[in-house]
Amino acid sequence: SQEEKLWDALKISAYAFSTGLLMFTALVNSVSWFMQDITLGNFWQTTWLKFYNFFEGDEWTIFLLGAALMPALAFWGFNGILMVADITGKPTFITRYRIQLGKNDPVDTKKLCQAIYTALGNQFFVSLPMLVAMFHVMKWWGNTFSKELPTFQWFLVELSIFIIIEEILFYYTHRLVHHPVLYKHIHKKHHEWTAPVGVVSIYAHPVEHILSNTLPVITGPMVMGSHIVSISVWFSLALITTSISHCGYHLPFLPSPEFHDFHHLKFNQCYGVLGVLDYLHGTDRVFRQTKAFERHKVLLGLTPLSESIPEAPKRAE
Repeated sequence: SQEEKLWDALKISAYAFSTGLLMFTALVNSVSWFMQDITLGNFWQTTWLKFYNFFEGDEWTIFLLGAALMPALAFWGFNGILMVADITGKPTFITRYRIQLGKNDPVDTKKLCQAIYTALGNQFFVSLPMLVAMFHVMKWWGNTFSKELPTFQWFLVELSIFIIIEEILFYYTHRLVHHPVLYKHIHKKHHEWTAPVGVVSIYAHPVEHILSNTLPVITGPMVMGSHIVSISVWFSLALITTSISHCGYHLPFLPSPEFHDFHHLKFNQCYGVLGVLDYLHGTDRVFRQTKAFERHKVLLGLTPLSESIPEAPKRAE
């Protein structure tokens, strides 16, 4: 029944999230304690105050650097490494973890350049104007540019809410652009890549970039009235995470990209980010019957999952 599926989904999500949260909290608290012990003071608070005073509290400049420049550097820095592997086939440490074997080997450079131009256009002509509007919303809240940083515990609460809001908004807007009327004119552009690469994460029609790529990410911080440092970290994480989902490589110790890669392969499966709403709506049924689902986990070793969990041999006709 739908109630049983909802309960199962909530239990799975709660277990996965709480386990990850505990590990992440322990790691960051250990790092924070280490840094505080060395500097004999609040390292992050002191660093933030230096940054704030350097720009003389200019809120627009601080917002532009934190919400636009830092996430963009994270996105292009990460994807720059991936593009080297896509174009040259090296280093093999990356390329041996390719999900769709034989695809993008090497990548079509003309097609990749088009994806880069579109991604840059979306960042400058779509995301940036939306950030201008977001800036005025955040000023209205009044604590986005506070000299006092939020506690790490509060940031974790915010991060949880950001993730939930993104999952809900992305799933339903993504399904919306898959409607035949909208797909042909809007979402088909993104699906030109049946075997995606990292930069394709924001290779999309401007309307889709507004609805599915940007709104689900900026809504959480606006609802919560978050600090600019929290916004910067969240935007950077969101961009790197979506790049991983599209990168085409199931790399060790990183989140699994199998779920969204399968969406690009089959089009009508795996619409969400976490997979909770896909489970509830039954839009992951085919995915759950595949080897990709068996591989959909964090790779904790160095053997590619395509080798340890190979596809079943095709029957001879």
